[in-house]
Amino acid sequence: MGSGGEFDRIRSIVAALGDSAGPIGGDTAPVPDGEGTLVVSTDTSVEHVHFEREWLTPREIGWRAAASALSDLAAAAARPVGLVVALSVPRDAARGDSTEVMHGIGDAARSVGASVLGGDLSESTEWNLAVTVLGRCVRPMSRVGARPEDGVWVTGTLGGARAALDAWQSGREPAAIARSAFAHPSPRISAALWLATHGATAMMDLSDGIGGDAQHLAAASKVQLRLTLNDLPIHPAVANEAGRGGITSPLFAADGGEDYELLVTLPREFDAAGAFERDHNLALTRIGDVCDGAGVIATLDGKVVALNGYRHRVK
Repeated sequence: MGSGGEFDRIRSIVAALGDSAGPIGGDTAPVPDGEGTLVVSTDTSVEHVHFEREWLTPREIGWRAAASALSDLAAAAARPVGLVVALSVPRDAARGDSTEVMHGIGDAARSVGASVLGGDLSESTEWNLAVTVLGRCVRPMSRVGARPEDGVWVTGTLGGARAALDAWQSGREPAAIARSAFAHPSPRISAALWLATHGATAMMDLSDGIGGDAQHLAAASKVQLRLTLNDLPIHPAVANEAGRGGITSPLFAADGGEDYELLVTLPREFDAAGAFERDHNLALTRIGDVCDGAGVIATLDGKVVALNGYRHRVK
């Protein structure tokens, strides 16, 4: 690269990426060969829609954008190959913020064994991160494939990201554990690969909450999901925030989004949740059943309740 402010910024980004940087510098990036089908997904993280600058550090903005994109690879049970990032930087951003954002993206890529292969850098009125992820699937998973009599399961805990968001929107600093859930989600790559090899029939990540994503899975698989909200694994930050709003914790967690856990259907005879939890230090909880029919029926304390899903808008 030649001289100039833009190229100096790119050089500082490459230095920040360290060993998570691919062969950056040309107009194209080679995609490494590997086993399985190549899959691609793009996810955009936009200021005032997905986050506010005053909530997160630049490095957290980068991690969160990359992790949400990598979560799409987890939903497909794909091993990450690399990331390409189109980064639009606000005119008023502090010097070095773009480097810190890319530092966070590199951290997320490194956490799953991927590289940042390249991208684009431009000026904008607000932060905008379009992250394209590439992975390879040996046994591709999707929302299609759930069968009547399968169980419905979810990884981890739900509602932590919403707890942070509700606190910020109310003018309060969220609890540290809620803030971490929002700022530092973990793409469940290894968990997804394990589930795919242990009989998973359908899978997707939870960005729109159980209330939205269960509907998507049911429609794609042409089945009905019956969920028992009393069985939801609820993030420990939920009770306080739900109580402030007069909402029960299960409904708060079900309608919260951006947890980036996995919603997965498994055969009726699946009984290896304990092995999963030992292997991944992560909960795997059965929350319902797949039945003939359409849509989602959710119950709480034995009564049918409506689920709303989550809209990605912070204001």
